[in-house]
Amino acid sequence: MKVRMLIIVLGLLLAMPGITSANVQAPDETEKPAAPSPHDKEGDKDGEEGKEHNHNNWQEKMAEREQKLLAWVDQYTPDKKAEWTKVLAEKKELRNKWLSPENAEKREKWKQEKMGKIKELKKQLDEGQITKEEFVQKAHGDKAMGNWKTYHDLKTAVEAKNDNQATELLNLLLEQSKQHNEKIKAMLRE
Repeated sequence: MKVRMLIIVLGLLLAMPGITSANVQAPDETEKPAAPSPHDKEGDKDGEEGKEHNHNNWQEKMAEREQKLLAWVDQYTPDKKAEWTKVLAEKKELRNKWLSPENAEKREKWKQEKMGKIKELKKQLDEGQITKEEFVQKAHGDKAMGNWKTYHDLKTAVEAKNDNQATELLNLLLEQSKQHNEKIKAMLRE
């Protein structure tokens, strides 16, 4: 039960690429290189090369997703292309600011607060004060998981050639993206 909950929590945290991957730090010279993980390239003995590969892979996936999204915008809501381009550019700029060394302290503070909240909720769950559903809602309710779900619903609507639903979901995703950018701006101001 505890392992399953930990896996769920970690999975949800990792689903937020703009924020959860923000705690990337370059190792200092006193640290040992990380052991290769099963996700590293086959035959790669140096864990650092595997990490770079995974990071590049993530960047490629994000770029592909953005291109796919802009193609759908062209197809279903061409009148909002300029707005989408602006929002996506702002998202990249905010992500770069959040990941910058100047914000390492803010990222660490955010991470510590989030983990403290999760530990407290986990304690309440173990003591029977809250249900599993309440735990998930309280631990992740403030997180914009809607963006991820909306994108996948959009993909399904496009594949089903449901033009009306695709248009609605693109407009919803645009609003969610704007809200996400505002949330990151607020985190950067803190």
